[in-house]
Parts: sequence; C-alpha cells; structure tokens
Amino acid sequence: MKSHEDKSFAVLRVVFGLVWLADASFKWRPAFINNFTSYLVNGAQGQPVAVQAWINFWIHTVSVDPHFYAIIVALAETAIAVGLIFGFFTKVAISGGIVLALVIWTTAEGLGGPYVSGSTDIGTAIIYVLVFVALWLGRSWRFASIDGFIRKHYPKFLGTW
Repeated sequence: MKSHEDKSFAVLRVVFGLVWLADASFKWRPAFINNFTSYLVNGAQGQPVAVQAWINFWIHTVSVDPHFYAIIVALAETAIAVGLIFGFFTKVAISGGIVLALVIWTTAEGLGGPYVSGSTDIGTAIIYVLVFVALWLGRSWRFASIDGFIRKHYPKFLGTW
C-alpha cells in the first residue's frame, strides 16, 4: 500500500510536469527559436563581470547555430515534462530538470539578477531546482508512474538508478 506522502509527491510530479509541458510549448514557437540568443544577451545586461563572462561563454557557444540549441532546449523541456507527467525515467527527468533549470538560472536569468538596479526577485529557475530536489527526496516515482510498473514487472530494467 502506498502512503499519502507517495501520492502527494506523485501529484506534485504530475502537476509540475504539466507546468513544464506548458513552458515547453512556448519553446516550440518561432519567437523563441528565432530569438534564442537574445534571451542570453538580455540575461547578461547589467551583470557583474564574472556573471557576464559565464553568459558570454554561452552566447558564443550557441551563436554557432542558435536554432539547433533552441530546439535542444525545446526537446529537453518536452522530455522532462513527459517524464514527470507519466513517471517514465523519472530520475533522469528530475536530474535533467535540475541541470536545465540551473543553466537557465545562470544564463538567461542572470542568477536572478539581484545585482541589477530595480531587481525584485532571484528568478524562477532556482525555485524549479528546489521543486525537482523535493520530487527526488520524496521519491515521486513510487506512485502512479510507469517506472513503478517497470520496477514491479522488470526489476532489472531500471537497475538501482
């Protein structure tokens, strides 16, 4: 029998997956794909030198083929959303979500921009990281997930990961 905590974390996982799916749908729009580099350039505005150097590294990296990198971000967000909603490769989705949210927070959000005059918050992506950590610690894959079915019927498939 599953505990109420297992069910609660599963509900959080699915709802958070729906949030990521909504966000991913925006990433597939031409406005995002065609302006991908500008999000990074805007994130560098008014930042300290060290933060600008980090963001400029990413700007130069994605400038090689911004459409390719925009599609990679759209695919990653979509895969994370599907993984969370269905509880499929949940640990991979959570790990990928943490990495992607940290990259977004440290680049397009400029670490939330608390150094910029008029800043009122630390950015949203860091909060996403905390939700992903909560989903991991709450073992959100234990209830209402494809992972749970796989673990029950094919225990060696997912291994200890």
